[in-house]
Amino acid sequence: MKIDKFEDIIAWQKSELLVLDIYKHFKNCRDFSFRDQIQRAAVSIMNNIAEGFERRTNKELSNFLFIAKGSCAEVRSMLYLALKLGYVSKNKFEEWYSLTTEISRMLSGFIKTL
Repeated sequence: MKIDKFEDIIAWQKSELLVLDIYKHFKNCRDFSFRDQIQRAAVSIMNNIAEGFERRTNKELSNFLFIAKGSCAEVRSMLYLALKLGYVSKNKFEEWYSLTTEISRMLSGFIKTL
């Protein structure tokens, strides 16, 4: 399948869903530094996929996909903190943990094809 635009990338689509869910979940969180950090990390996933794709070289795309993978790990790390602070339920933690792991695996596969 040929990818014509970054919006066609399934990892980008899934990361967009993650971002929207994180923004909705934490919109009333009064721990502003925590909220801002997890939101920035999640947004970084989708934005790095988009930016890398628009660079139009496999080398640059690969670099940005690695950065997006790092942001997936940052979100997962923040999720542990969110769980321990009582900001998310165990179910929400597992849902987002699973989604970030899936996105990270997709990015790894994409990098290998480059």
